Amino acid sequence: MIRAFSLTLSLLLGLSGQLHATEYKIDTAGAHAFIQFKIKHLGYSWLYGRFDEFNGRFNYDADKPEASSVNVEINTASLNSNHAERDKHLRGKDFLNVDKYPKATFVSTSFTPKGDGKAELKGKLTLHGVTKEISIDVTEIGGGKDPWGGYRQGFHGTTEFALKDFGIDYDLGPASRTVQLILDVEGIAQSMM
Repeated sequence: MIRAFSLTLSLLLGLSGQLHATEYKIDTAGAHAFIQFKIKHLGYSWLYGRFDEFNGRFNYDADKPEASSVNVEINTASLNSNHAERDKHLRGKDFLNVDKYPKATFVSTSFTPKGDGKAELKGKLTLHGVTKEISIDVTEIGGGKDPWGGYRQGFHGTTEFALKDFGIDYDLGPASRTVQLILDVEGIAQSMM
């Protein structure tokens, strides 16, 4: 139920202030990156959740942002909606079927700057054994040196897709057919060229 990715990603690529191409590792170890989702419950309220385990990298070149790229992998069994019985159901065959599909991935195909710190990130999301292109609206949060001598870059991303597009067709009613992903990513520079 989780669109997952974009995640991651999303994340990423942006429009920041470095001089040359840089590879960033998404800071999951420091818990400075989040892949969250929300979906309507029967049309009466919002159900929120997240994936606790994922990893990824992105490349960003301020001189040529359109050449930026991102790659994210998610452990689908790490889904967490803060309710054990619901999580068991969401991990099961009606939704993510994590025993059969333990990973979800996102690999970018394009990054298009839109001005004012905004961009469109497109890529291939593989979820529940299905691969489809999704589009993520990206906003640059900021970038710069951290207190430990490193360099960081952060982005926010959102996207929405129909669960049925990824072979998840459990019927919770018309209001619950699409899921929204909210992606917040902070990357730590690994190499600066």
